Amino acid sequence: MPNPFALQTSQQDGLSVITLEGFVDAHTAPQFESAVQSEMDAGRTKIIVDCMKLNYISSAGLGVFMSFIEEIRELGGDIKICGLVPKVKHTFEILGFQDIFEMVDDLPTAAQRFAQG
Repeated sequence: MPNPFALQTSQQDGLSVITLEGFVDAHTAPQFESAVQSEMDAGRTKIIVDCMKLNYISSAGLGVFMSFIEEIRELGGDIKICGLVPKVKHTFEILGFQDIFEMVDDLPTAAQRFAQG
């Protein structure tokens, strides 16, 4: 049985919110990558990735974050990560993502951080 995965993109007050659900692995990471690229192609570079329903992320999924961050920041945007459950947050932390990405508890806090500049 394939691992569950869902992705939803929305706009909120000038921010793009990509909500990930289930498993981001080698099979589903391309969908995540496509979603980020679509936002960038549309000129939307302030992106929040909501991981509240994310249960697992593989190196392929983590690679999507890394592949875009430099370009997005050069364009004046950023990727902020919110809602990590402890198990997934641990994966991000052991790889040092907290030194590269702003990771906050929830979506309103991530939006507030963008508002603060």
